[in-house]
Amino acid sequence: MDPTNALPTLDAEGYLIEPSEWNEGVAEELARGLDIALNDDHWYVIRFMREYFEEHQICADARHVIKHLDKCYPGEGHKRLFEMFPYGYVAQACKIAGMKRPRGWSTG
Repeated sequence: MDPTNALPTLDAEGYLIEPSEWNEGVAEELARGLDIALNDDHWYVIRFMREYFEEHQICADARHVIKHLDKCYPGEGHKRLFEMFPYGYVAQACKIAGMKRPRGWSTG
């Protein structure tokens, strides 16, 4: 990451090119750019996504995140995910969590 810039290098769609350059400050900046004020629920999802990425070296599919959210909001994980990221899991959550754009997924 260039120390003169607030963010690491992003691709043309706004995803990190190198997920290892992610940190919570980067997440805050990316969220701000998407007009999302991160709260505890957002961080619960983002930290899960980062842990999943560290373990599997791929972005967690939305169904894994929904299952994770169901632990706090039984039967409401899907609803909560899309309340937190109203323009879509890939378009918002994946960007904020520092993932590369998942291949084969739409950005909606």
